[in-house]
Amino acid sequence: MGYVQEARENHVKKKVEEALRSKMKQKALKECDQYTSKYAQCAVGRTLSVVWQCRIQAKELNDCLHQYTNDAVLEEMKRQYMLQQDGKGSAGEV
Repeated sequence: MGYVQEARENHVKKKVEEALRSKMKQKALKECDQYTSKYAQCAVGRTLSVVWQCRIQAKELNDCLHQYTNDAVLEEMKRQYMLQQDGKGSAGEV
């Protein structure tokens, strides 16, 4: 694959990228719901102590969220989006 084609595939408009990021975050929160619940339960009734009392739950939640919200995931979503757009464009040209 040539550099120009690869750059084109990875380039999406700012609004599209923002929408993809939002979709990525929604999926992450859905997939990590059990960790969110555990953290929320730990945090109930706490203020400053949540930092050290819920450290384990916070780490578990962050580790889970990171699986679904990293640059590799975003790049794959962009690639899929571009493939869908190319498919729509070529279907109309036939």
